[in-house]
Amino acid sequence: MQSSAPRHIPLLLGLDFSSAPSKRKPITMASGHLRGQVLVLQGERSFVSLGDLGEFLTQTGEWLCACDFPFGLPRELVLALGWPRQWPALMAHYAALSRAEIRAQFAAFCAPRPVGAKFAHRACDGPAGASPSMKWVNPPVAYMLHAGVPLLLEAGAHLPGLHDGDRRRVALEGYPGLLARELIQRRSYKSDDRSKQTEERLIARKDLIEALEQGRSRLGLRLKLSHAQRDALVDDASGDRLDAVLCLMQAAWASQREGYGLPAEIDPLEGWIVSA
Repeated sequence: MQSSAPRHIPLLLGLDFSSAPSKRKPITMASGHLRGQVLVLQGERSFVSLGDLGEFLTQTGEWLCACDFPFGLPRELVLALGWPRQWPALMAHYAALSRAEIRAQFAAFCAPRPVGAKFAHRACDGPAGASPSMKWVNPPVAYMLHAGVPLLLEAGAHLPGLHDGDRRRVALEGYPGLLARELIQRRSYKSDDRSKQTEERLIARKDLIEALEQGRSRLGLRLKLSHAQRDALVDDASGDRLDAVLCLMQAAWASQREGYGLPAEIDPLEGWIVSA
C-alpha cells in the first residue's frame, strides 16, 4: 500500500516522543521547510501531555511528520502471541492493553528464548540499528508505540504501508540514531542524567550540528540555523531538541521522494523506518 509523496507539503515536522511527557521531560517537535536542498528550521515547540500533542496534530491542517517511535510490532511476536494479523485490528488490540499487560506478555515471550535472542525484531531494525519495538525498558519503545500510534490515528493520519488515512497528514516512522551514527559514528551526544552531561557529549553535539549544516549525510540536505537556534541545540544536553531536528531532516528527505523513499514492499504489520 504505497503512495507517491504529494507535490506540496506546507509543514514538515520532526517529533522526539515520550510515552510519559512532563514539564521536566516534554515531547519536542521541530518544524521547518525546504528551499531546494536546504532545510530551514522554523522553530521548536514542546508538549507536556499526550493530549496536547494530539490536539495539535488534529487541529493542524496539513503536515508530514517523522516520529521517533515505532509504528509496528515484529511479525514473529504477533504470530507467537496469536494477536490480530491485520494492522488496524492489531493496533486496536494493543491499545486496549495496559502497560502492565504488555510487559507481562512480552516478558513471557522472552523468558524461554536464549540470551542474545530474547527479543523478536522487525525487518527494519537491522538496517536502521534500532531497538526492537517490543522492548519495554531502556528505551521503552513498546510503550511509545502504545501511546503514539493512537494519537496519529485520532488525527486521521496516513501511515504509508500500514494505514490509509488523510493524505494531507502523513506520519512516517523516524529514528534520529540512524542519521546521528552516520555523521558521528557511535559517539554519544546526549543524556538525561546530569552526571553524564559531559564535555565529550557537548563536543559530539557540536560536531553533529556542524555536519548537518554542511550537508555531509547521504540525505543530501543542508540544515540552516540561526545563531540562537544553533546555541539552543548545543546547550540542550538531553538531546531532545537535536533528536527532533534529526527526525525533521528525515521528513524533509522523504518529502522529496516517490513513496516517501520507503521500500516498495513493507511488511504490513511491522512498518519501516524512513531512510533505513
